[in-house]
Amino acid sequence: MFKDMMIRNASNKYWERSTYFIISTMNLMHTFVLLLLVEFSLQDYPFKDTSLSWDVRVNDLVGRLTVDEMAMQMARGGQGENGPAPAISRLGIGPYQWDTECLHGAVWHKATAFPQAIGIAATWSHDEVYRLAEVSGEEVRAFHNDAVKHNKYDSITGASCYAPVINIMRDPRWGRNQETYGEDPYLSGMLATAFVHGLQGNHSRYVRATAGCKHLDVHGGPENVPVNRNSFDSKVSERDWRTTFLPAFRYCARAGVYSMMCSYNSINGVPACANKKLLTDILRKEWGFTGYVISDQVAIEQMVWPRKYVHSNIDAAVAAVDAGVNLELTWGANHNVAFDTIASAVRSGRLSENLLRERVKPLFYTRMRLGEFDPQKYSPYSYITMSVIEGQVHRDYAVSSAMKTFVLLKNDGLLPLQQTIYNKIAIIGPMADVPTALSGDYQTYPDWKFISTPRRGLESLGRHANYAKGCKDTLCNSYDSNSVKNAVQGTDVVFICVGLGTAIETESKDRHDIELPGHQKQMIMDAVAHSGSAKIVLITFNGGPVNIQWADQSNRVNAIIAAFYPGQGTGTALKNVMTTTNKSQFGRLPYTWFVSSNQVPAMVDYSMKGRTYRYFKGEPLYPFGYGLTYTTFHYGNLKMAGSVTAGQQLHGSVDVTNNGNVQADEVVQVYISWAQTAIPAQRRQLVSFERITIPAHGHKTVKFTIEADQMALWIDNNGWKVEAGRINVFVGGQQPNQKKSVGSNIIQSHFDVHGAKLLGSF
Repeated sequence: MFKDMMIRNASNKYWERSTYFIISTMNLMHTFVLLLLVEFSLQDYPFKDTSLSWDVRVNDLVGRLTVDEMAMQMARGGQGENGPAPAISRLGIGPYQWDTECLHGAVWHKATAFPQAIGIAATWSHDEVYRLAEVSGEEVRAFHNDAVKHNKYDSITGASCYAPVINIMRDPRWGRNQETYGEDPYLSGMLATAFVHGLQGNHSRYVRATAGCKHLDVHGGPENVPVNRNSFDSKVSERDWRTTFLPAFRYCARAGVYSMMCSYNSINGVPACANKKLLTDILRKEWGFTGYVISDQVAIEQMVWPRKYVHSNIDAAVAAVDAGVNLELTWGANHNVAFDTIASAVRSGRLSENLLRERVKPLFYTRMRLGEFDPQKYSPYSYITMSVIEGQVHRDYAVSSAMKTFVLLKNDGLLPLQQTIYNKIAIIGPMADVPTALSGDYQTYPDWKFISTPRRGLESLGRHANYAKGCKDTLCNSYDSNSVKNAVQGTDVVFICVGLGTAIETESKDRHDIELPGHQKQMIMDAVAHSGSAKIVLITFNGGPVNIQWADQSNRVNAIIAAFYPGQGTGTALKNVMTTTNKSQFGRLPYTWFVSSNQVPAMVDYSMKGRTYRYFKGEPLYPFGYGLTYTTFHYGNLKMAGSVTAGQQLHGSVDVTNNGNVQADEVVQVYISWAQTAIPAQRRQLVSFERITIPAHGHKTVKFTIEADQMALWIDNNGWKVEAGRINVFVGGQQPNQKKSVGSNIIQSHFDVHGAKLLGSF
């Protein structure tokens, strides 16, 4: 009855709710007196109506914003005072913090420490990457829900992650290799797809946390050697750009990622964050990306200095917004923030208000999908609480996932260890007992009681366990040789823990070469020389490869394990994989492990010639895709069509048999090469992979698909083309024709492509 008395909004048919005080008297039944209209301030705006489409809701919200409000939303995506994006109180919109990292856990929080990205890539498992992202997303969302509940919007409290990092590992000396998924565009793209899906969740309406693929693009060193990243210009051919540096991001866009981060570097003279060809023509028009682009930190201000690409912050803001940037990540507010000039740029006519509204829309669409403007009860993710942080399920996963990241590089039969306990063992090296060094960069800070270092995990293997750090840190400039010699004497097994850590490789810190730092090689040699007949296991902790050729060739070093940065479960996981005699769960290398940096071109050379397994013609120490297990496999019965019409898929299958007495994980790898073509092509290309578990003496049939775009080659100025001709196919647990074999066979076949088809640009 009283609703009929309220004021109707004719344009959107929404009622404005008013507050009335009603006096009724007992003497005059059915008589009401309206005393006072208190307010009309509380409205049910269309953007809060869950029955409307996302587009209608976003358009309604953004249509109500002023230029100043939009500019401020775009300018506050950064750390400290530069965030959060401010509240818009008149519309009932709260603040939002965009600055959150979740590369391998809820970064910089007291949270569970999962294996670093390069180790997760070594699993070659869609399922493992999905699960890592899922548990990371749960912890990120828990912190976000708790922060909002307590009205806190500090850095790292948001639910929009700057992860995954999918830059190609093009140079072994780059400081950020540990953050990537390795050197192959297809492997990186598939694992990025799994990460995006795992982090964002599978709810039909709401998102757990949003992923953001970075750094777009042609980015992969240098950080500081031999020049600084803040002024570096990546000179790249169109073919290398399209075939190496863009594909992983294309897969990320296909996966439905919510954001991309444009990188620091310039691309052929144009800063990535001002590169309209990259951010509009390729990203949005060719790939159909509808999310938001955020700048790397201070990358927009760097257009003014040190790049001198433009003359002022307003020039930089105009260039970035016009190119396709939606949100600026920078330092504190009121400290020379380029996007603070956006409103002035609109008023002076340098940017249109319509363009500004289009740039703001993806930001509020993202927040809507996170459930911010809907009743809390609707989203299952709003109920994730702090109880998941370092909970038993996540701690167990930290161990089980680490076990699958380790790559067995050498084994003369020592592993798995046949004894459950030895009389005396030694655990030595600068990475043996340093809890803070086990997670690499962008790490979490778990409770110390949940961290298992190599020393902690392995010491129970001996009745007596000697320990010697040998070096103060991984720089190993000061080496205590006597402590190492004393520790290894009279032992049955020696575990040597060497590597790099963030003191050597990290963001802003490249390596000049890939040699073991300081006296670490001497430490290995001393352990061998003074340990008598003891068995020796070398365990390396590093993102990029290190030169361990001496250990690989020494018959005294019985086994070598690449552990990368395994996180809080390191020691327990190492013990498990070395002592479990009925199961083998090792991973495979996601990059080429070079003998020395002499095998690769200069860091600043962005030609792919001689880089990665696709173009390198030399003999590495360990090939891409390499990794031993406690058994061998046999491949047989390869089935696939003998020909396809250009533009069609090719389907195939292969039988894989476990030859040994232990259950084991195998990574089935499918490669192709072009038998003849006038178009420059890589030596070979990974086109399919699957990690499977096969029981002892069991077998499985694995199906694979080679997509039409994987058969295509890039033709300058014309795009991708599937050419007529023969394509060779190689199926096995390793690359074809590699000298260092894993002991399994490779099946080779081919198919013919009839006709040709131009697929266009993508």
